[in-house]
Amino acid sequence: MFTLTHLHPMLVHFPIALVAAGFLLELVYLFCKKEVCLTKAGFYLLILGALAAVITWLSGMFFTAKMEGIAGQVRETHELLATISVVLIVIAAAIRIYATVKKMDDKKVLKNIAFIIYGLATLSVFATGYFGGTLVYNYMMPL
Repeated sequence: MFTLTHLHPMLVHFPIALVAAGFLLELVYLFCKKEVCLTKAGFYLLILGALAAVITWLSGMFFTAKMEGIAGQVRETHELLATISVVLIVIAAAIRIYATVKKMDDKKVLKNIAFIIYGLATLSVFATGYFGGTLVYNYMMPL
């Protein structure tokens, strides 16, 4: 039977995949400047990743069980990293949206700031996923 506690594990893979793939496209664009489609695809994946991250973060905050002991400590680290990830992703998306709306895509300063934040967000998402996986495999899965 489906319960709301299943929602977070079902959603969690979307921001990981969207943010990682989007950042990878932006990274490839650095070496292939002629392929503008790469940065546009990275931009759209960032926007979708930001939406997915917010929804996933909310599902984790409201629909997952509380934990105690070492598992509780790992969960707190996971929550902190998830919050940092969401904030970084939303900031990167906001900067890119602002630059696009104001037709400032050619301004390298804003795009470089967004790229750096996007990279930090990607690393943060990976760290968040690591601690989430630790929770699942070390503390919640029966052997």
